[in-house]
Amino acid sequence: MKFASPLIQGRLVRRYKRFFADIELADGRIVTTHCANTGSMAGLIAAGNQVWIERADNPKRKLQYDWRIVAVKQGTHKALVGVHTAWPNKIVEEALNNKNIPELAGYDNIRREVKYGENSRIDFLLESPGRRPCYVEVKSITFSRLQGLAEFPDSPSIRAAKHVAELTQMVKSGARAVMLYVVQRDDCERFSIAADIDPKYKEAADIAKNIGVESLCYACTISPKAITISHKINILGN
Repeated sequence: MKFASPLIQGRLVRRYKRFFADIELADGRIVTTHCANTGSMAGLIAAGNQVWIERADNPKRKLQYDWRIVAVKQGTHKALVGVHTAWPNKIVEEALNNKNIPELAGYDNIRREVKYGENSRIDFLLESPGRRPCYVEVKSITFSRLQGLAEFPDSPSIRAAKHVAELTQMVKSGARAVMLYVVQRDDCERFSIAADIDPKYKEAADIAKNIGVESLCYACTISPKAITISHKINILGN
């Protein structure tokens, strides 16, 4: 997924009220940007972090900039991290169309945001004649506490546990279901569920695994020009 316009480099001043971040530009100006990430963004929001923002193409917007990438340092390693939680769905759609996720290849139809379960929408529904429908739920991963290890979630999430439970019901009904974790950072080669942060999500994920819900985790290549699916990484305990 290529960015529509060149990104602008700056430094994070602060992130606040979930949707706002003040960014200092190279010329000393401070601009307020939209932060499309309602999570805790644990480990990403230290003042002074290098960031990249994108100017909006809508002059009527209240906030004229969107926060796109942050650079973080963990130990001796520096990583680029995509902060937009809606990106993984676009990245996955591109990867599915290009058959870059072998485990999900071979389906004739790819549909997004299909209603299912109890008042929910599945990120992707994959269909082909003669094959079980495949329900794919995508989760964006930016959290890392240990060098090389990505984790989810970074805070308790009732909604995430609900999604896993609904995938479990799809498998029980005879469909295929996949939880696809997309690591929006370029420094991780392993993934684990953060059971200490959200034991209820871990419990729901374990039940889903035993019923037959599949789990996949893919890393991304990130630059100020584009972000794309790169390769599969190991899920600990899977």
